[in-house]
Amino acid sequence: MTKLVPEADAVVAASRHFSFPPPRTASGGVVESCRKMAAAQIDLGAAVTGSWLDSMKASSPRHRLMAPVVGAADAEHDDWMRHPSALSRFDLLASAAKGKQIAVFLDYDGTLSPIVEDPDRAVMTDEMRDAVRGVAARFPTAIVSGRCRDKVFGFVRLAELYYAGSHGMDIRGPTAHANNHHGSSKQQEHEGESVLCQPAREFLPMIEEVRGLLEAKVPAIPGAKVEDNKFCLSVHFRCVDEKRWGALAEQVRSVLKDYPKLRLTQGRKVLEIRPVIKWDKGNALDFLLHSLGYADRSDVFPIYIGDDRTDEDAFRVLRGRGQGAGILVSRFPKDTAASFSLRDPAEVKDFLHSLVESTTT
Repeated sequence: MTKLVPEADAVVAASRHFSFPPPRTASGGVVESCRKMAAAQIDLGAAVTGSWLDSMKASSPRHRLMAPVVGAADAEHDDWMRHPSALSRFDLLASAAKGKQIAVFLDYDGTLSPIVEDPDRAVMTDEMRDAVRGVAARFPTAIVSGRCRDKVFGFVRLAELYYAGSHGMDIRGPTAHANNHHGSSKQQEHEGESVLCQPAREFLPMIEEVRGLLEAKVPAIPGAKVEDNKFCLSVHFRCVDEKRWGALAEQVRSVLKDYPKLRLTQGRKVLEIRPVIKWDKGNALDFLLHSLGYADRSDVFPIYIGDDRTDEDAFRVLRGRGQGAGILVSRFPKDTAASFSLRDPAEVKDFLHSLVESTTT
């Protein structure tokens, strides 16, 4: 691996996240810890507050999605020295991970596949799949997504990975060894025995009921789409005229007012309906580290790569543990708890290749 000389400010900025205090202690079995973590974090005060229209605009600025000059975005990214590029500063990250057990956690939309208008067409390339396969052959690897677990598996089609769907509320372990990269039939064959964690299972009937109500109301707003992600629901407004965003938010809130055990959150051009339990991608990351046997170890280096505000929960977990590195995928500066950045899925693919090459003897 070619060694690069990182600039002093990049070293200072990134090294803040590479100290290793004693890790938190976990007890009990894997499934039992799932129940305990969910039960201990019920958030009964999850009411919708503030201006949802302002929040929708803030999280979906048009100038960021429609930058007319890519070079200008690149220049702004290059000046973003608080969160140096995980590619140009790869030697810094590799040095911090040297001699430690690496584990890789990947968001899907905007990380492994580009953001597209139709969420059903967010297909990853074969080249990206090969990159993920190469990483999974060397390190424990998980996909952590807001999407339905089965839908993400249908996009990725790698049975050797961990999958945490519905923002981590539906976690399944590998259904094949790392050398088996074919056949979703095995995924179906071992489905029942491989489920690790479903902390929101009791909410399924309620979520299904709300899905029906939303599907009856939301189509009145052109471009809006309801996506069933099993343990949560997504209302996409990427194709909705901005003048109708406020009306869409009111439609969703009018349905949820009769369901206090469900809460409304937000991602990139999507409104999310979730159970009131405090379970997010950060909890899923914690749970997966525990199930891998890494919770009590100081020689572990988790890498989490994601592009959305929902991934910030996982970045904060890494900061709290004082282990590993969070990598934000974005061409523009954002407030983030991540340590490094990458511009887009193409750079994510290059980073994954670099990670494999750096550990290949």
